[in-house]
Amino acid sequence: MKLSDFQALTFDCYGTLIDWETGLLKALQGLITCSPRRRTREEVLGDYGLHEQEQEHFSPTMKYSQLLAVVYKRLGENWGAPAPWEECATFAASLKMWEPFPDTVAALKYLKSHYKLYVLSNVDNESFSHTARRLGVRFDGVMTAEDIGSYKPSLRNFEYMLGRLQSQGIEKSRILHVAQSLVHDHVPARALGLASCWINRQHGRIGAVGEAASRARYDFTFATMGDFAEAHRQEIGG
Repeated sequence: MKLSDFQALTFDCYGTLIDWETGLLKALQGLITCSPRRRTREEVLGDYGLHEQEQEHFSPTMKYSQLLAVVYKRLGENWGAPAPWEECATFAASLKMWEPFPDTVAALKYLKSHYKLYVLSNVDNESFSHTARRLGVRFDGVMTAEDIGSYKPSLRNFEYMLGRLQSQGIEKSRILHVAQSLVHDHVPARALGLASCWINRQHGRIGAVGEAASRARYDFTFATMGDFAEAHRQEIGG
């Protein structure tokens, strides 16, 4: 299997293309400071991830911007630092300003000349419209949780994506799913027989754990999108 075997790349966005952790931690700083107990970076991200996954499971049709506000409120209550709803809404709106990783834009511009590019994200359409302006390319399609009515890692999201691309003449064997999250992306991709590439932006830090992550499989792995683009360039002799 080679990178050049594929016709289309489907991307997770936040965590893969957008520096989700930096944006999230910055937006949570007020809540972290108000909490009676100081928490490590890993504790903050772990607590946030658990609340987000639970909320996505119990309210799969809730718009992501609203879901973020609910998660912030739950997190504040859990940390002993309850927040007013206005503060929760401000946190949710911060998503629109989260920045791409330094390597993202150049890599996407290079890959755009060799593949069709799609996004499969757990975000809502209005929020992604702001993010899209920061990514520097025009995607061939964007599929969100708002469109689909469920959140990854639900197989529905990937089945929706496969159906959408098939309607455009792109078969599953010609699609490579590119993502950072093992649980949200690589486990369901593998369950449906979809080739995937892990962008391991954790760089040795504590990442996804548990039984679901242990079942993750992928066909390629790179530390950054820049490394992915360079590997493709070398493969085709560019």
